[in-house]
Formats: sequence, C-alpha cells, structure tokens
Amino acid sequence: MAVTSFIPQVWEAKLLTKYNKGAIAELITTLPTKIAGNTITFNKATDVTIKDYAGSVAWDTVNTTSVDILMNQKKYFSIQVDDVDAVQAAGELMQPHVNGAAISLQETTDSYVLGLFTGAHADNVIGNDTTPIALTKANVYDSIVDLGTKLNKKKVPKADRFCVIDSDVLGLLSKDDRFTRSPVVLENGVVEGQKINGLQIVVSEELSQAAGKKKIMALHKEAIGFGKQIDQVEAMRLENAFADGVRGLTVYGSSVLRPEALAVLTATVA
Repeated sequence: MAVTSFIPQVWEAKLLTKYNKGAIAELITTLPTKIAGNTITFNKATDVTIKDYAGSVAWDTVNTTSVDILMNQKKYFSIQVDDVDAVQAAGELMQPHVNGAAISLQETTDSYVLGLFTGAHADNVIGNDTTPIALTKANVYDSIVDLGTKLNKKKVPKADRFCVIDSDVLGLLSKDDRFTRSPVVLENGVVEGQKINGLQIVVSEELSQAAGKKKIMALHKEAIGFGKQIDQVEAMRLENAFADGVRGLTVYGSSVLRPEALAVLTATVA
C-alpha cells in the first residue's frame, strides 16, 4: 500500500458538505467579507440619517468600518485508514471516515460560538449566575418571549433572529400548548416551523453552561461574526502501523460584532 493519488480537495469537499449540513455556528452568525491568511474581516456600515425635506438635499457620507478578527482557534483531526488510495477510489467508502471528523468539528465550533455571550449589553440580560431563572413548563415559553422583547426594544431587524436552546428546554416547551407537542428538529438544529416572538428556535447540546446554569441565547445573525477554513488536509504512510493516515487542520475565529443584537437568559432547569 502507498499514498500515491491522494486528492485533498475531494476529502475537504466531503468534510465541508457534512459539516455545513449540521453547523449551527454557520446558521446563526454572519460570515466574513474577506479572509486573508488567518484574519477574517467584517464590514459594519454606519446608520443613515433621515432629514426633513425643505427644497434641498444634503448628502451624508456613509462610512464602512472594518472589523478584523484573528482565526486563533486551531483544531486538527487524524484518522487511520487501511489504504487511502483504495478508499478514495471507491468514493462512497470515504464518507464514514470524514463524517466523524465533520461532526466533531461542528460540535467544537458550535460550542465556541455559543460561548460568546459576554458581549451582551447589560440590559439585554435576563438572570445571572447568582440569580438564574428557574425554568419550568409554566414559564419557559414566556421567558423566551421576553428575550425577543429585549431585541425588539433595541430595534433589531425582525428577520434572521434565532434562539438557541438545548433538549432540556425543548422538553419543557413541548409541554406548553403554545408550542408543538411533537417538535421536529432538523439536522442543523432548527425546530421546524417553531418561532417564539419572532425567534426561530434552534436546538444544540453545545449550549454554554456551567454548574447547571444554561446560557440561552437570542440573537440576530449580525450579532456574531464567524469564519473558518480548512488549512490543509494531507495523507501519509504511517511508520508504526500497516496503514495510511489522513489528517487535517482547521482554523477559525469568532467575536461579538453587535452586542445590542444579542440577548442572554441565564437559567436552570429543575
């Protein structure tokens, strides 16, 4: 056996296809306008002033502010394959090898993005680590309504809003008659057809939590910027096994861009 015809682009494409189907981080964030090396750039436009018309027009200069974020998170995967060339030639045999890497990458990036709750404005927060909200089937729906109201008061755009919960919270919601009794969760975490106060409900087990306190996020896509890229995928003959190895390096970074478009509920579930 030998690694003679390894095509990294094929492995990368299959990895990204599986990753993109389930990545919540990609769904709820805004993507960069430019990637240069390990730096991702986001553009923020200034507001436009509305004036009274009195026969003449004064023109405003609209400036665009660039926000650069370093992709300083680096993760790799490495898997052992009996024969890379044979697996690659077979095509469909590749998918089980890349699925595991894609799912692990998705969980890692989702966890990272869902941990960026500290940028929320103080008045966009409900509960805290000292006095969390104890969620029950009687108050869980209304608590998420309150998160949407926080965004409404900040005049956050109505479209592209999300609320990320976990299975515990979904279970409580399912006991409320205003929510569906039989929720259907799609591969990317979206609960099909379920919005609360304009928030599309998304389920993730990577929701940030510590000491039993969950950080339930409600946000607009523009609240958080996120970018990633697969730096390299390569194959090699292993010295300590009668097999080949495939490894890949992924870099990514994320940051809160518009804290006013992010609201956080710190809660516990009995």
